[in-house]
Amino acid sequence: MMKKIAVLGAGSWGTVLANLLVKNGHQVTLWTHRADQATEIMTQQTNHRYLADFKLDPRLVATADLAAALADVEVILFVIPTNATRQVARKVVTVLQRSQRQPIIIHASKGLEQQSHKRLSVVLAEEIPAAMRQAIVVLSGPSHAEDVAAGDITSLTAASSDLAAAETVQQLFMNDYFRVYTNTDVVGVEMGAALKNVIAIGAGALHGLGYGDNTKAALMTRGLAEISRLGVAFGAQPLTFIGLSGVGDLIVTCTSVHSRNWRAGNQLGQGESLEAVLKNMGMVVEGVATTKAAYELAQQQQVDMPITTAIYHVLYENKDIGTEIATLMKRAGKMELA
Repeated sequence: MMKKIAVLGAGSWGTVLANLLVKNGHQVTLWTHRADQATEIMTQQTNHRYLADFKLDPRLVATADLAAALADVEVILFVIPTNATRQVARKVVTVLQRSQRQPIIIHASKGLEQQSHKRLSVVLAEEIPAAMRQAIVVLSGPSHAEDVAAGDITSLTAASSDLAAAETVQQLFMNDYFRVYTNTDVVGVEMGAALKNVIAIGAGALHGLGYGDNTKAALMTRGLAEISRLGVAFGAQPLTFIGLSGVGDLIVTCTSVHSRNWRAGNQLGQGESLEAVLKNMGMVVEGVATTKAAYELAQQQQVDMPITTAIYHVLYENKDIGTEIATLMKRAGKMELA
């Protein structure tokens, strides 16, 4: 059944998801805060800044007018950088107050709010009153926008405490190359999605330093153990972390040049300063802020996260990467599953 959907955020992932939904037969409006970007999408069916060679479906509507994007919508998909999610949600509420609609809210971003360290479903629940919405659903998993744009086979998870809403989102996105599973462990899905970006920075740094496959495998495996420990401390189900939003997302983010977090780490490993890396990237590197959040949450919960701590030292205390690696390797021996 066709749904009227607003996609908020015209970066690479938001644009590709909006385009996919159009191809699935839905009426989709893509909102951007930049009028020139909306004009480009509407007149040229391109979004060159984020997807240089991708031609968009001509049925996709783009606008810089939030009220127009949200008119009579049944579903709102947030694909907004973490640090802007709360601000945009407040603007959405202003529009929804004039409407009788109670849309399903989806978010497909991966990070924790800066300062508060809250998961994004919590942020959205705080800002969008229950009377103005149906359930909140998290869409997450191993997915690069460039691969989805090319029709590469992709599997994600739709997570919500409301299973019926997750199943609705599942049906919105499913097609012959995009498969969605459902999950009720919202905490685990969001924590896995956010924390894997921290490990991806480390994986990129190892590549930049010239380390091989053994090292990367060790980092990813022990990194997953850290992600699981912190997630479980906040109520996540352990098995979630061996699913798509856990190990699946970790693999794709730690091994691909499409990953901004991996590319940032790679440049750090090659000797670039963090300031220069972030300036050159041109897009948000969510893992940098998430590293600080994860480090502080681990301290609060007394969860052992040595890899995350090492990455924090490099990013926020200007410690030498080589010295941090040596410190990690010289720690006292322990049981693997302890």
